Amino acid sequence: MKKIILDLNVTENVRLHANYVLLKLTSSSPLPEMLPGQFAGIRVDGPPTTFLRRPISINYVDRQRNEVWFLIQLAGDGTKRLGEAKQGDIINVVLPLGNGFTMPEKPSDKLLLVGGGVGTAPMLYLGEQLAKQGSKPTFLLGARSDKDLLQLEQFAAYGEVYTTTEDGSHGEKGYVTQHSILNKVNFEQIYTCGPKPMMMAVSKYAKSKGIACEVSLENMMACGIGACLCCVENTTEGHLCVCKEGPVFNINKLLWQI
Repeated sequence: MKKIILDLNVTENVRLHANYVLLKLTSSSPLPEMLPGQFAGIRVDGPPTTFLRRPISINYVDRQRNEVWFLIQLAGDGTKRLGEAKQGDIINVVLPLGNGFTMPEKPSDKLLLVGGGVGTAPMLYLGEQLAKQGSKPTFLLGARSDKDLLQLEQFAAYGEVYTTTEDGSHGEKGYVTQHSILNKVNFEQIYTCGPKPMMMAVSKYAKSKGIACEVSLENMMACGIGACLCCVENTTEGHLCVCKEGPVFNINKLLWQI
């Protein structure tokens, strides 16, 4: 899929949480095709610490408004500067980057989408696209507390939403792999994104049940096009660049201890 460099206009910057913003961007021309699981390289103008583009998952694509959404965790200099963007500002992006999730051959109501922390971001667009194709996805979202669970209303528009929080303030207390829904439904496919320990636990569960599973890795990236080799992941096919060959991988290709 062709990568395009675009100057996009900020239509809205919504503060969802003290540490998260939802950045909505648009273009004067129709946005290119983007697949669930792909990401963008967002340029952050400023000091040397923000020289490299920030890899941010595509959270949602609103075709009616010609908008692409990015759910951004304010963690370092680059993301904090993006969090300060105002309506009308211009932000330069490269998109779409990487490979997306594999869509099912036929509609299903046994698809589980598991997200943790900011890893819930690509699950929204994936869920919307699955629903558009006739599937009814199930979302399982995990966070530290209820304040860290984001976009629940948007997720609910496309399927059933289940949650876990470490402090028990929303949904079931514990981790996503401890949720009771896993013992009630025989899922056919699992998609997941979030902290690596969570994805490893989800992968272990999927493998033990013989369920097909894809994970979206969040390795540290610099170039976003497979040139710098800083995001390599050891796989059954050797060392692959997550930004180019991923970020989505079938768990059978990963050499995790699962």
